[in-house]
Amino acid sequence: MQSSYNLWDPGVWSFVFALAILFLGMIAANALIRLVKPLRNMLIPSSVLGGFMLVAFLAIMKAVTGKSLIEPSTLEMITYHGLGLGCTALALKVEKKTKRRHAQRDIFNSALVTTSGYLLQVVIGLSVSFALYFVLAEVWPASGMLLPMGYGQGPGQAYNWAHTYETSWGFANGTSFGLTVSSVGFIACSIGGITFLNLMRLRRNPKATSRIGAELRDEVRPEDIAAPNEVPLSDTLDKMTLQFGLVFLTYALAFGIIYALSALCDLSGVELLTSTVKPLIWGFNFIFAALAALLVQGSIGFLTKKKVIEKQYFNNLFLERISNVCFDLMIAASIAAINLSAFRERSFVIPMVVMCVLGMVGTYFFVEHATKKLFPTYSEESFLSLYGMLTGVVGTGIILLRQIDPGLRTPASKNLVFQTIWAVLTGFPMLLLMGFAPRSNAWIMITLGICAVMFLVFYGWIRLAARGVARSQASDYDDELRPIEIEE
Repeated sequence: MQSSYNLWDPGVWSFVFALAILFLGMIAANALIRLVKPLRNMLIPSSVLGGFMLVAFLAIMKAVTGKSLIEPSTLEMITYHGLGLGCTALALKVEKKTKRRHAQRDIFNSALVTTSGYLLQVVIGLSVSFALYFVLAEVWPASGMLLPMGYGQGPGQAYNWAHTYETSWGFANGTSFGLTVSSVGFIACSIGGITFLNLMRLRRNPKATSRIGAELRDEVRPEDIAAPNEVPLSDTLDKMTLQFGLVFLTYALAFGIIYALSALCDLSGVELLTSTVKPLIWGFNFIFAALAALLVQGSIGFLTKKKVIEKQYFNNLFLERISNVCFDLMIAASIAAINLSAFRERSFVIPMVVMCVLGMVGTYFFVEHATKKLFPTYSEESFLSLYGMLTGVVGTGIILLRQIDPGLRTPASKNLVFQTIWAVLTGFPMLLLMGFAPRSNAWIMITLGICAVMFLVFYGWIRLAARGVARSQASDYDDELRPIEIEE
């Protein structure tokens, strides 16, 4: 049977070419950051700067050649699957249980701040877009729902929901709107983080240093690469190949779960399930990826206990590297996919600018207020990590945190990683409303009201939790003062 394509056809090389351009943009950005100190001091990740550089480069190439160097659909697919694969790799990591006192309480309190931050961003974003809708009729009234997706959830979720709003609900330029909000979020992360660090200096905070933008060095131990109970580094199957295989097989399992649930929605014939729940399921591919990872880990753990499997197959260092590559590609691709022509529209620019500025200011002051109450012994570290995550992704939170905690010795980094499941559970009602808000103006008002009430409830919860933290601090202090009893 004759092949239907030739090796020199553009389609054979298009995806590889797209990846090469994305990697080139990130490498060029990294070199620029190292050479230009003001850029280095802005703490902008190479993937973010590379994405912005690619926006300009791709626009120039299209103006010169009249063709797109990379198809927007390719960039959008990399964004979508980059989130899912990155979360899969993170979820497969084998985490050691901590024995730190109050560890679980601090993790849950971090989730309270995260969920409250999402809700605050919904209230700000939806209030802005709905109010502007009555001033500028061409403004899409539910566009404010994309503020927490772009700021709080990052480029992957911003794309998922923005694309759904554009294709299913008629939001013109919706995909570019969501991706632009997430891109501005990284700028907000940089502005807020640098402002906070410089204020620490002015207040002569002993934690403040002059290492903003300094080169960070990782400490990798031999056991991180090849622990005694793990499979060999190089065997008949290379260890990195094994990690990639586990990630992709787990993600394929997640696809199976999503597909089955989606098919059930179609078979039900219920309009609510087909128009609202089905897009919600496909949009939250990363949640099902985490669920599939738990199933894979549980299955391998069971087989290990039964002595069917004798070696440890997961390597945390390699899995973290895979997740970082996926997230870097996701960020660069999401920014590069922005359609610059949309910036000619008032209905695009005005609501985006207003909600992004107010979202940055509101998130900054709320997170600073909450972390002081919930994490009094390491409030600065908690602010930088949670604010960085609520305006970008987990990685940007870690970048800000390492400016005052380079060794990640405080609990802030662990809180940031482990709070995700709690944040999804506590914030699920808000996530569910993502599919209802675009239905009508009435649903926008209902969504706004529910999220405002939820924010007040969660803020009250934070106040109660803060009292518990204060009481436990006093108790810990009393324990330290209590004389030690010596057995005779």
